[in-house]
Amino acid sequence: MQSPSPPVRSTKSSSVRRVELAERLYKCLNPVGIQAPVDLFPLAPRLSALDGKTIFLSLGGGGEQDITIPLQKRLRSDYPKVNWQIKLAGRGGALSEEEMKTADAVIRGVVW
Repeated sequence: MQSPSPPVRSTKSSSVRRVELAERLYKCLNPVGIQAPVDLFPLAPRLSALDGKTIFLSLGGGGEQDITIPLQKRLRSDYPKVNWQIKLAGRGGALSEEEMKTADAVIRGVVW
C-alpha cells in the first residue's frame, strides 16, 4: 500500500515561486524572467536597385574570419557597381553613427 503524498501549498509572486512540501520550503526563480517592454519599428523598405548603393559587410565574432574572404570576393564580383565597405567588427560590432548615416544596407555576419 502506497502512502498518501504530503500536502503541497504553493504561493506565487512576480518572479519567485515558493512551494512548501511537508516541513521543507523550496524557493525557485522563474526562468522566464521579467521582460521589459520594447519599442517596435517596421522593417525598412527593400532597395529598388543596388547599383551605386553603399552596403556594409559587418563581420563580427571571435572566430576565424578568413572563411568570409570568399564571400567578400563573390559579392564584389557579382555586384561590381555597389560600394562595398568591409567592417571587421570583433565583438559587438555595431556601426558608428557616421557609418549608419552613409549606409544604405548592412549584411551582418557572425563567425564562431
